[in-house]
Amino acid sequence: MPINLVLGQKIPQLLLSSCPRIYPENLINPFHPGDLKVYETTVTEDKLARFDAGLVHPVYSTFALGKDVEWACRLFVLEMKEEGEEGVGSYLSIGHIYPAPLGSNVTIEARLEEVRNNEVICTYEAFANGHKIASGKQIQRIVNAARFGQLIEQIKQEIKG
Repeated sequence: MPINLVLGQKIPQLLLSSCPRIYPENLINPFHPGDLKVYETTVTEDKLARFDAGLVHPVYSTFALGKDVEWACRLFVLEMKEEGEEGVGSYLSIGHIYPAPLGSNVTIEARLEEVRNNEVICTYEAFANGHKIASGKQIQRIVNAARFGQLIEQIKQEIKG
């Protein structure tokens, strides 16, 4: 049976059926909707738009932007998760609307929109060189790390068939 690895579809069913109580019952939430976390980074060589065939453009790649956005939003999760829990990214949208060349300083402003059960829902905007370069939404789920590890092992066994 093929496994759909999109967290919003097949995995939550597995989480609930195979690993009961993977989601924490009560999250620590010191935040309020509208709270902001800021992450600053610089566009370096490793963040350029590059594929196996080589450099495409000497600008901040959407892939690298996505990674940095995940981190900016994760700053909320780091203050919410307890020992034995972990944050798992489950959704990311990126509207990449303006280039940021090599050497640009980028500021990502992550805004907490809502905490719903175990979901930490953020929107974000990214800025560089006086321009908004991107915006979107990111969601992480706080889960029981050990049970999530069990789920990963279960999936690996299913893949082996």
